[in-house]
Amino acid sequence: MSAPLDGASRRQFVIAALGLGGLGLTLLWPGRRGEAMGPAVSAAGPGPLRLYSAKEKKFIMSEKIAKTPEEWQALLTPEQYKVTRLKGTERAFTGEYWNVHDKGVYQCVCCGNDLFDADTKFESGTGWPSFWKPIAKENVETETDRSMVVPRSEVLCRRCGAHLGHVFDDGPPPTGLRYCMNSASLRLDRTK
Repeated sequence: MSAPLDGASRRQFVIAALGLGGLGLTLLWPGRRGEAMGPAVSAAGPGPLRLYSAKEKKFIMSEKIAKTPEEWQALLTPEQYKVTRLKGTERAFTGEYWNVHDKGVYQCVCCGNDLFDADTKFESGTGWPSFWKPIAKENVETETDRSMVVPRSEVLCRRCGAHLGHVFDDGPPPTGLRYCMNSASLRLDRTK
């Protein structure tokens, strides 16, 4: 007879049993577009972007980055390309950063845009790296993702448009948000 499952093991079992990908989490933790998330930020048009730089500790001006699918494929691994450019989702508990607790700044794997400070990372029990706020609201944008039964708020890199993951309103204080990101969309810069 096997030992009873603790809370974390039970959650992992349920996630695995549902064949989670993104569908199980949508059913278990449906995202609701609440006031705390604010309105969706639309993609920036041509011209410079105002982005926060963790290295410079100030806002800087940057250009939007656009590449062809072939250029992105040459720069990224197949998994990174599938997630960031084709809006894929890595399997829970398999990504490089889901259980990493190092200090630093999580950047966009495609363009190096600073996205999340490691100090805002928390254990969500979902198997994906989760943060309670971006490094600056100007560095990410959201749009409604209607690919599942329940609409969700997709999170994108504002500089290059890479798909990062989704934001839900079931996170911890002080924001109450859970930015649930794919490890394949991130790179941890431990020098910042």
